[in-house]
Amino acid sequence: MTTLDVGLNALRTGVSALRSLVARVNRFYDRASVTLKGAMPKGLFARALLIIIAPMVLLQSVVAYMFMERHYNLVTQRLSAGVVQDIASLIEFYKLLPQDSNRVQLRQIAQEKLGLVVDFLSVNELPPPAPKPFFSLLDQALSEEVSKQIRRPFWVDTVGRSALLEIRIRLDDAVMRVFAPRGAAYVSNSHIFLEWMVGTSLVLITVAVLFLRNQIRPILSLADAAESFGKGREVPDFRPRGAREVRRAAHAFIEMKRRIERAIEQRTAMLAGVSHDLRTILTRFKLELALIGEGPEVEAMKKDVDEMSRMLEAYLAFARGDSGEHSAFTDMSEFLQELKSDAERNGHESNVSFYGDPIVSVRPAAFKRCLGNLLSNAARHAASISITGHRDHRWLTVTVDDDGPGIPPQLREEVFKPFLRLDDARNQDEVGTGLGLAIARDIARSHGGDILLSDSPMGGLRATVRVPV
Repeated sequence: MTTLDVGLNALRTGVSALRSLVARVNRFYDRASVTLKGAMPKGLFARALLIIIAPMVLLQSVVAYMFMERHYNLVTQRLSAGVVQDIASLIEFYKLLPQDSNRVQLRQIAQEKLGLVVDFLSVNELPPPAPKPFFSLLDQALSEEVSKQIRRPFWVDTVGRSALLEIRIRLDDAVMRVFAPRGAAYVSNSHIFLEWMVGTSLVLITVAVLFLRNQIRPILSLADAAESFGKGREVPDFRPRGAREVRRAAHAFIEMKRRIERAIEQRTAMLAGVSHDLRTILTRFKLELALIGEGPEVEAMKKDVDEMSRMLEAYLAFARGDSGEHSAFTDMSEFLQELKSDAERNGHESNVSFYGDPIVSVRPAAFKRCLGNLLSNAARHAASISITGHRDHRWLTVTVDDDGPGIPPQLREEVFKPFLRLDDARNQDEVGTGLGLAIARDIARSHGGDILLSDSPMGGLRATVRVPV
């Protein structure tokens, strides 16, 4: 193997290792992104509040660190230096005074002039080093100043007594013990700064919460209005509010709502005119057939005219979609009982059960037509029918089960297409129009819901109507 081959192999190994490293970094980044997205709040209010609070907390933390680390450290060093300087002066004064009276005078001067309590111990040994406190700023500063100014063996205790500092310094003939007020060597009002920082943070957070709540409320109102309109309900009290962008979105929604309502009104008016003209023609047909007299041909023509009337009503109902009806609170338990009675009058065995709060806001006539179409579709092909209703905090669910032949899974979406009648499926109907399931789904979707078909525990077809409440 030549040197070139060895170099190429090394290069390939390096490239492979680099690719593996990049792949691991990408996987780590993807996992971190997923974790971060899962931990982040989902609501706009919480996210906006986080955007405000996070920089505020970061700023307060930086200010606290700078103030505590720089300012408090500097002030503590200077105060400690002042206390140690007083002690050093007392030591020098102790050396200059006569031996018999120096201690009494020294105690008096330290007490009256410097605010220090001085005592002398006969034991010439210092205690073992005291445990260092967790927050050792004072202990460190005091120890450094004693070492720098006095330069004698010493012992410092900043923990034993909360209000006093004890400093012991070994002299030539004794040990000087000095008690100094803690406030003389340490800034004791740090709680004021912390309270001020916490207080201002709470005030700013409260103002931010109130401000954001007022900004979020118009967005929620717009969402509620759009949801109500999507369910076919009126939104009479909605008006644009909030920031300029939110008002613009609200005006766009109102304009869209007006256009949709105007298009529906125009379609309804056109269908009413078409319905009137066609019904007039059919009425003339009926009168002319009545004047002709009886006969096999006349009976066949009468049946054709009746079939044309039923088909016309079905087409108009599908095109109109019962759009002129307003929502109202309806007792669904009684509603389903009426459907059961209608099915039993037509000779079909049925049972009804309902769970949850039965009061639901729907368009009663339209919803009854939706369930009636499903029930008639089941009754046309089955002997037994079961109707079950369930209402929770979000959805009203009604299932219609039967023991008929069912519909193959691959054709269950096809049967909802208008005017479609399957030869071997459930909506085969020699006298129908193929609009029953299409009308039912159109009504369910106008309520903001949908209809799904699946296998029934009874062996036939299950039609599930699910609309929001």
